[in-house]
Amino acid sequence: MTTQVRTEPITVNLGPQHPSTHGVFRMRVTFDGEEIIDVEPIFGYLHRGSEKLAEERTYVQVVTLTDRMDYVGSMLNNQAYMLAVEKLAGVEPSPRGVWLRMIASELQRIASHLVAVGFLIQDLGAWGTPLIYTMREREKILDLFEMLCGARITNSYLRPGGVFMDAPEEFWPAMNAVLDELPPRIDDLDDLLTDNDIIFSRTKGVSVLTPEQMLDASITGPMLRAAGVDWDLRHRDPYDYYDQVKFERPLHTAGDNFARYWVRVQEMRESIKIVRQCEKMIEPGPVRPDHDDVPWLLRPPVGDAYAAIEHSKGELGFYLVSDGSISPYRCHVRAPSLINLTLLREMLVGELLADMFVSFGSVDINMGEVDR
Repeated sequence: MTTQVRTEPITVNLGPQHPSTHGVFRMRVTFDGEEIIDVEPIFGYLHRGSEKLAEERTYVQVVTLTDRMDYVGSMLNNQAYMLAVEKLAGVEPSPRGVWLRMIASELQRIASHLVAVGFLIQDLGAWGTPLIYTMREREKILDLFEMLCGARITNSYLRPGGVFMDAPEEFWPAMNAVLDELPPRIDDLDDLLTDNDIIFSRTKGVSVLTPEQMLDASITGPMLRAAGVDWDLRHRDPYDYYDQVKFERPLHTAGDNFARYWVRVQEMRESIKIVRQCEKMIEPGPVRPDHDDVPWLLRPPVGDAYAAIEHSKGELGFYLVSDGSISPYRCHVRAPSLINLTLLREMLVGELLADMFVSFGSVDINMGEVDR
């Protein structure tokens, strides 16, 4: 005969200083024993006011603010912002500049997914080894960024009409060496992690979200594709030259922690294919229009524009309003890290304490973007 022990619910604060909250994020969690019965997400401890700061900077100076929102995906942030600026100002980008920023963005997607996978497994309790493997490969990509623009994390590489400087000659063989090394390294991660019994049992069937739930909450990116919804802006609403490259959109159907991990691993392989195609198609030429066509101090006509890209975390969009001056009158960001937290309570209620940080890590947020 089993004996039921009556327990009283207890509410615990986790964060904002907890290392597994991926920055200054706080959760007020109510437990019944080890079972989660309520979750209240709380953020705002980092708040930087990036959207307000953008109103006091020129259109080019705002690039540095985008770097610091999701500092794990800064090239992608640059890309989304520049598309909005070009749409607002009517700037026609140079072809070579577009190919270069696509290369930079896809390399950044790989680097971002490496961080997501590494820290997810760390949250699961792997004690560092997979994280060190993923960070080792990310470092090689950061070396390429340093060759492109002199910076590794906050790159500020893109400019209206293209990028601010061409890739040096030594960049191309270095990039090809990295692209040759990455597939077997991803295979190693796949072999080490995907069929691991502990990882499989700890993630399969945990924190399941249905396609209907995510669509209702506007969740996008790998989280949505992990539930079988084929929605990727590079495919559905191509920007830059994505309509000229071929790639698959890896889909899973489970919508659980394992599926979210699996989709990110497979997407790294597709980004490698895209970068190789970009390298074949890029041709010599200017990396941005000359100053007569695109002056340093842009003054877009009065109006507004919205542009969005498929970020490593989902749809990242910038909405800009111009009053004809050298600074945006208003700037608003559709940040996937924030939107994707919408269903955090639904993900966690009913799960156990041990699975909480794994589920939270499977969302793959960056607090710089949440508290922008």
